[in-house]
Amino acid sequence: MKKYWNEAPNGYRETIHKGLMALKDCDRHMSRGKGTKADNVEKLAQEIRTADAIVIGAGAGLSTSAGYTYSGERFREWFSDFAGRYGFHDMYAGGFYPYPSEEEFWGFWARNIYINRYMEPPKPVYRQLLSLVKDTDYFVVTTNVDHCFQKAGFDKKRLFYTQGDYGLFQSMKHQKTYDNESWVMEAMEAEGFVRGEDGLFHKPVRGTVSMEISASLIPRCPDDGSEVTLNLRSDDLFVEDEGWFKASAAYADFLHSHEGKHMLYLELGVGANTPVIIKYPFWQMTKENEKARYACINYGEAFCPKILEDRSICIDGDIGEVLSRF
Repeated sequence: MKKYWNEAPNGYRETIHKGLMALKDCDRHMSRGKGTKADNVEKLAQEIRTADAIVIGAGAGLSTSAGYTYSGERFREWFSDFAGRYGFHDMYAGGFYPYPSEEEFWGFWARNIYINRYMEPPKPVYRQLLSLVKDTDYFVVTTNVDHCFQKAGFDKKRLFYTQGDYGLFQSMKHQKTYDNESWVMEAMEAEGFVRGEDGLFHKPVRGTVSMEISASLIPRCPDDGSEVTLNLRSDDLFVEDEGWFKASAAYADFLHSHEGKHMLYLELGVGANTPVIIKYPFWQMTKENEKARYACINYGEAFCPKILEDRSICIDGDIGEVLSRF
């Protein structure tokens, strides 16, 4: 399989190269786009109907629109005990906290993975998006790790999760990944959560839940019992496994097979953390293809290079609210 990995096209690296080119080719003058919001919603609907193919680039803002918030009421519901003991106020901060033991570290992550990977998002934004593109030739590239696209019914062969998957553990020793669903469910029960008639875990009516799991439940590599960690791209130890490379190759093949066609590069909720993976490559690919169009829906961050203004659609707003207008 290593031979396949070396020979197959790598969409991830190819598009990052495009993103770096955009920093040179797309000037620093930015535009909020032309036209009213209502006009732009109609323009985008028309582009979705008429494009030869659509590349959807999704960031954290899409999952936020779907209700996968990392702070506020959702955080308090599931992590009030951690907040009370350690003083952090969102799941992101909790993921980096230096817990005093592995048992508590994995106690936190069992809950975090469960609610952000195995529970359905509170709002049907992903399903709304699928209803709009399901009859179109599409591909999805995303920096999200919550698997919401696949849960909503998007074709697995048309998805590329560039930064990992909450549903996988990785062994750095073996450069392999492992499904973690059964472990997550066992850990949730071990913490004292109760599965209801709806099939979901809930806090017990009486009693409290534990913030840690037993030492025997700490996840280990099934091959040799060595240490595992989350399959999230946070450093250079991230494991790009066989599935990752196949998805990267599929993304490259999709882009190559549609060169010069009427493409819609639809960016949804991509922020400033990793713009070189989606935002900048989308700008560059639009610039290189006169038939292409770039569209961005983002709350407070919808913009494009001035040189692409006439071929861009920028919509400032909540993604779910915008999609419901189609």
